Amino acid sequence: MAGAPARSATSQSGKMKKDESFLGKLGGTLVRKKKSKEVSDLHEEGKNAINTPMLPSGTEIHPEDTMLEENAERNMLDPTSRENPKFKDLQRVLIDWINNELEEDRIIVKGLEEDCYDGQVLQKLFEKLSGRKLNVAEVTQSEIGQKQKLQTVLEAVNELLRPHGWSIEWSVDSIHAKNLVAIVYLLVALAMHYLAPIRLPEHVSVQVVVVKKREGILQTSHVTKELTSTTEMMMGRFERDAFDTLLDHAPDKLNVVKKSLITFVNKHLNKLNLEVTELESQFADGVYLVLLMGLLENYFVPLYNFFLTPENFEQKVHNVAFAFELMQDGGLKKPKARPEDVVNLNLKSTLRVLYNLFTNYKNSE
Repeated sequence: MAGAPARSATSQSGKMKKDESFLGKLGGTLVRKKKSKEVSDLHEEGKNAINTPMLPSGTEIHPEDTMLEENAERNMLDPTSRENPKFKDLQRVLIDWINNELEEDRIIVKGLEEDCYDGQVLQKLFEKLSGRKLNVAEVTQSEIGQKQKLQTVLEAVNELLRPHGWSIEWSVDSIHAKNLVAIVYLLVALAMHYLAPIRLPEHVSVQVVVVKKREGILQTSHVTKELTSTTEMMMGRFERDAFDTLLDHAPDKLNVVKKSLITFVNKHLNKLNLEVTELESQFADGVYLVLLMGLLENYFVPLYNFFLTPENFEQKVHNVAFAFELMQDGGLKKPKARPEDVVNLNLKSTLRVLYNLFTNYKNSE
């Protein structure tokens, strides 16, 4: 009886060794699998590090970027540029302009990327601005249909703009891919070509991240895109005069110039008991500009030729344009500024017009 427990202990000991051996093998298998996964993860991490060298901080690589074909590239707006206040302001001005133009069509644009990519808004805008009817389907839900519409619209736009020296910075694919930079480029070009009654923010630039695939490796770089320059440059008016030089190289003298111009205009407007204190705002409706031309040329301007109390933007533009005609009748060159710029309180444009009058009539009594 005393031997039974010993056999039992021996049996249990053997079983424990067998279990330990099994667990050891199982543990070894688990450890090997874990190590294998760690090696695989490390390999993948190393591969990603090689494939995305010098990736700008905060820039998200999209899955489609890793699927790029050899020597292909993809552009994306840098996240910091998306938050640029001037870039946001430019978008706001363009959205307000589109909504104003398409008010009769009951189209309301809230965001350029989501509302312009399918071609519907761009079609309506181009038709309104150009007075042309494009041969496209009114409503297209499919991707193929949307791209066909975009193709028709962009062909018409490019045919219009290319002869005037505009660089084509957009395509069917970039617009349909909701590339905000391409969409803004297109809208700025249309706005400037059709002399839109808006004031675009000047010197708006953004950073674009360019992802390229070279020898199977993704390479990234930053490129600066200038969306707007100055109004004069965007209009293609590259001639520079003494006034440009003054503004560019002697901005400290600007107040001196403004004071001289105020003295000059008041010398003549005082004859009608009128006085100017703010150049950019008091000449914006064109009334003082018309009256000043009559005083400088010694004639009375009939009141039916202009709006003495203009009530809207169009009437103000009419007044300034009429004043420009009077200047040309007096032998002056056509002003470089647009009437819309003066109405929109563009200080440089207003000062240029008045400076031109000053240089020609400064000795007039």
